[in-house]
Amino acid sequence: MAEDNIINPEENMELATFFVGGALCGINILNIQEINKHFEITKVPQSSDFVVGILNLRGKIVTIIDLSKKLELSEIKQGKDSRNIIVNSSDEHIGLLVDSISDVVHSSENQLEPPPSNLDGIKGKFFSGVLKTEDKLIGILDIDEVLKE
Repeated sequence: MAEDNIINPEENMELATFFVGGALCGINILNIQEINKHFEITKVPQSSDFVVGILNLRGKIVTIIDLSKKLELSEIKQGKDSRNIIVNSSDEHIGLLVDSISDVVHSSENQLEPPPSNLDGIKGKFFSGVLKTEDKLIGILDIDEVLKE
């Protein structure tokens, strides 16, 4: 059996891409539970400025974070293209409010480059890497780092 033809699934990935404050970002699709446009959000008093509020998603409470504020970009104006990207972090559902959803990009881990310390004005600590395509630069979000605080 020729082992050269075996594809390592850990090296192949699909990235869901989206826009936040004009920046194109991506998350490994395996980290995403769902993407929705459910905006019946309840404000939470005395929460961090980046916490939009909470919503009830089929019986589960989901904290919604304005990703643009977390990344220190211009505030998201909720509109017809805005979406919540629901991720599961430490057994808690978190929604990332983004401007709009873009494409699913196929890549491999060896195509990723280390993130620059400053990525289009965004703190580089929130990114695990960048992916250069022919016409785009996609910042790959480090979900654990984004949700750390």
